[in-house]
Amino acid sequence: MTLVRLTPLTFSPPLGCFLKLECLQRTGSFKLRGAALRLSALSSQERGRGVVVASAGNHGLGIAEAARALGIAATVIVSRGSAETKREGIRRRGAHVVISSGDYADAEREARAWAAERKSIFVSPFDDEYVIRGNGDGLGEELLAQFPGVRRVVVPIGGGGLAGGLGRQLAPRGVQVIGVQPRANCAMYESIQRGHALTVYDGQPTRAEGLEGPVAQQTYALCRTHLDSIVLVDEAEILAAIGWSWKMLGLALEPSAAVTVAAARAGKVMAEDDTVLVVSGGNVDESLLDEAIQSLA
Repeated sequence: MTLVRLTPLTFSPPLGCFLKLECLQRTGSFKLRGAALRLSALSSQERGRGVVVASAGNHGLGIAEAARALGIAATVIVSRGSAETKREGIRRRGAHVVISSGDYADAEREARAWAAERKSIFVSPFDDEYVIRGNGDGLGEELLAQFPGVRRVVVPIGGGGLAGGLGRQLAPRGVQVIGVQPRANCAMYESIQRGHALTVYDGQPTRAEGLEGPVAQQTYALCRTHLDSIVLVDEAEILAAIGWSWKMLGLALEPSAAVTVAAARAGKVMAEDDTVLVVSGGNVDESLLDEAIQSLA
């Protein structure tokens, strides 16, 4: 079975640009791309040790799906603020779910300790060359094949694996890559402003929990080299983008995916017919979707 699907690229008249619908990927997120590539590269001995990951949810879903297909035991330590729909999806795929005591940074510390104690393989959601190549470079190659005339790609940034790999693939081909982060929690933006990678970072709470936390040296280097710019969106803009996407586009978007729509709606990025917004995931709790829809009333 081929784990990773070719996701649709569709033009959105209300936005005036194209959408790369990774929310329709198997598991509802682009994260399956990197997870599948990373686990398929493990040796038979490594597979026998099992894998442990830290996740806000989507990386855990990708790992759980790939691990089930490959017969690998998986433990996912999710951040305390992760969406319940993501936790349930991980459990349904047979992975063991542990809820962290805190945010993503806490979950990663706990996951690394868990893996060390059990001699399991820790798989980072962004600080891993296979994950970066699968999530970012792979998506970039797919975009170029679907839309050779693309000139601008707008992408969410958390740890920077997706954006860094996309930039590495697209920028040398003349495509402008623009990152979007929540203003409340924007480690990559602040890293580039300060001129060094914030591998330890305590930001403010954000609805876009999948984008919170620190960056890695290699993802910082990729983003610094290949991204044109990073723009920031506010929490109210993210919530409004979730509600608007449901009403106008018929898409249920999680906050981490809605940041690109928020940036386009606010005029913070140029959205034209040569532009693609990466819609990275659709795993949103119903209660948050309802709140976002009601916020537009």
